Amino acid sequence: QVQLVESGGGLVQAGGSLTVSCVASGRTFSTYAMAWFRQAPGKERQFVAVIRWSGSIDYKDSVKGRFTISRDNAKNTVYLQMNSLKPEDTAVYYCAAARDGALTTVTSRRESKYDYWGQGTQVTVSS
Repeated sequence: QVQLVESGGGLVQAGGSLTVSCVASGRTFSTYAMAWFRQAPGKERQFVAVIRWSGSIDYKDSVKGRFTISRDNAKNTVYLQMNSLKPEDTAVYYCAAARDGALTTVTSRRESKYDYWGQGTQVTVSS
């Protein structure tokens, strides 16, 4: 079992920056792919970014160049640094984990492939 706890959400003005973090329990963190998803009010949850055990990274097109995902395996933590935030980035941000060996480049974007989820942290970007 893996438990995920997000933190770092908040209110920020458009153009500002925010970093959200996710701490995972368990001793096999490094073998998991870690991802961030987000869900805006009235919309489906969507993929934002993923970092594989190898360190390879993939982003949703609309956040490329603005968001950076990283992980610190020694701290069992994954981060999402968000710069140049826009009002449309407003959402609840969820951390998710999946056994890396069960994923492909394509499926690593699929919500259904992730076994463990955090409770979410709210990010609100004001215009």
